[in-house]
Amino acid sequence: MAVTLPESMLTQYVRFSLYNSPYRAHDEGRAIDCYPGTLRDGRTTAAPSPVSGTVLETRTVRAPSKPYAPAHDHLLLLACDGPGDLEGLVARILHVDPAVSAGDRVAIGEELGTLVRAGFFAPWVDNHLHVGFREPTQNLHRAAGSLPLEVGVDVSPLSWDGTGTVVATGETYAVLDAPRHPDPGAGFVGIGADGGGVLDGGVPHYDGGGLLAGPDGPVRLNGDRLGVASPRTVTWDDVVVTVDGEPVTGLSTFCARDAGFGAKLICPDRSVSIGEDVRVRVEPA
Repeated sequence: MAVTLPESMLTQYVRFSLYNSPYRAHDEGRAIDCYPGTLRDGRTTAAPSPVSGTVLETRTVRAPSKPYAPAHDHLLLLACDGPGDLEGLVARILHVDPAVSAGDRVAIGEELGTLVRAGFFAPWVDNHLHVGFREPTQNLHRAAGSLPLEVGVDVSPLSWDGTGTVVATGETYAVLDAPRHPDPGAGFVGIGADGGGVLDGGVPHYDGGGLLAGPDGPVRLNGDRLGVASPRTVTWDDVVVTVDGEPVTGLSTFCARDAGFGAKLICPDRSVSIGEDVRVRVEPA
């Protein structure tokens, strides 16, 4: 059974991704990462609840060991009474240090606590809530096993020729000014594949990705083949992302509705500067 995430849930956030993660919980789009704030304010600590309902449990869980992050995270379990068809399901929420306790009633959009950056985060990943849904009779604690998700909003594919000017940088990433959201705040957009659909995932630095509302079969960007979608999940080919001919770690793709949207390059080993004009390709490794 696929769970459709209603518009009233998704529009609380400026960005979301079903596939942009290396963890099994996201396999086949069975979890969603929801990003408050903006692309250029990726360290916000606000944690608005994606659902309404009653807190069943909060617990501290172990996170992967990373030298730059704490070794623990937090799991919140909420019995949903909305919005929409989420009623009756249990939401599993990670990456929030909870300010709520078992038995508390939570409204949609209410602050759950403070976002945390535990060892689940790569250094280029912005703060977000990880959300999955299960039937109450399922195992609520194991990492994998959430229900497959569909998004109840249209996501418009933006054409992009692979070029842009760097407008923001961090130690491990750079953001381009293209493609641009044509009407920020009005709806979600993403980088469009050649044959239709929106790319979602880390190309190729995560094992696979997704093609939302696109056809099955080969997936291409500007004529460069990325992999194969079947039916929505994409298995990347053996490819490398290049910036002006030099290989970088990858290209981060997602769905967004804010004015800061643009292609995000993952490039911890390649220095780029604000104002630099670049060309991005996806080429055979």
